[in-house]
Amino acid sequence: MARRERVVRMSVEQPLWSALRAYRILTMLYAVLLSVFGREKYDRPWVAVAFLAVMVVWTLATLPKVSGAVACTKRFLGADLTVALAGILLTPLADFEAQQVDGPTLSSIWTAGSVLAFAIKGGWRWAAFASTFVALANIVERGHPSRDTFHNVLLVWVASIAIGYVVEVARASERTLARALEIEAATRERERLARDIHDSVLQVLAMVQRRGTALGGEAAELGRMAGEQEVALRTLVSSGLVPTTRVSEDAAEGAVVRSVEVDDEPSDRADRDLRSLLAPHAGSRVSFAEPGAPVLLAPVAARELAAAVSAALDNVRVHAGENAQAWILVEDWPDEVIVTVRDDGPGIPEGRLAQAEGEGRMGVALSIRGRLRDLGGTAELVSVPGQGTEVELKVPKVSRGKAGSAR
Repeated sequence: MARRERVVRMSVEQPLWSALRAYRILTMLYAVLLSVFGREKYDRPWVAVAFLAVMVVWTLATLPKVSGAVACTKRFLGADLTVALAGILLTPLADFEAQQVDGPTLSSIWTAGSVLAFAIKGGWRWAAFASTFVALANIVERGHPSRDTFHNVLLVWVASIAIGYVVEVARASERTLARALEIEAATRERERLARDIHDSVLQVLAMVQRRGTALGGEAAELGRMAGEQEVALRTLVSSGLVPTTRVSEDAAEGAVVRSVEVDDEPSDRADRDLRSLLAPHAGSRVSFAEPGAPVLLAPVAARELAAAVSAALDNVRVHAGENAQAWILVEDWPDEVIVTVRDDGPGIPEGRLAQAEGEGRMGVALSIRGRLRDLGGTAELVSVPGQGTEVELKVPKVSRGKAGSAR
């Protein structure tokens, strides 16, 4: 059953916006309580009450605006910074003493939420822009700024720029990860297509070439053409010319992807008995040894393992000859299933597999090892010239190759 790769967007930046919303609410409550407990010191309490009322309404009404990068527009950021600056500049009008003793402003640490929104939205440059305005407003509000004032201003400026820079670095890392996952998804899809082609089209073309050469005449010409098409198709597969999956840019930055493998067709979720999939291979030239009890595997794992066994037997017929004897042994262990395919052919000369891969012949690399790797298993090949070849396939009982599992 065919499978395909798709990608799912998931925002890693979203926790930053959630934290900002919580920060704005908590600092709003802190500013209100600070003013309530210090209400006796206000020269003009109505100024403080009016500003705090506006700040509370603004904070609660604009919570959706700080839910993500899309909602947090430049217009909102400008208006939010204006409210924060107003809280600083109105402080001397409400409490003249606060200006003289470096007391808290009306907006207090709520102001930092506006700067943080700039940092998360646009990075360190936006943070530097917003924090510079806040710094200037604090200096103007104090009139004669003290060392503590400059210290606090510098702290806010440096901290906001640092946070903005960290956000930019995280965002760049997420884009790199997203691209890497796209490449991985495309590579897995290419390998899957290559396996399917090797198991069907390439096998048929190779057979036509051999039979046509043996028959001679016009059949030999057909065999030659089939051989040319086989070489061209192998080159195409090995070069990786398959459609790659591109992820559309999300309006909200900071989103990465995870690849999800799904079945193109619905399938039974019940475990399959591997014996029933391997039994058809038994014959006069293939001996099949199986356990007495069912060997249950997930449907995808069972199908892929059976396909790998079929590919191993195809290699026996092609390279060991039609008269070669083969044996299939199935072992059912508590945590894994082991299938061994052995033949009495001439064996594989040293370095032949590497040479075959270089020529685009990826039968062992893709049809066998590639399938087992996708299932979280392994494929070991042992061959001694003149003494045959043995392929040992191991698949864990809980496989990460199940359809629909996220990677």
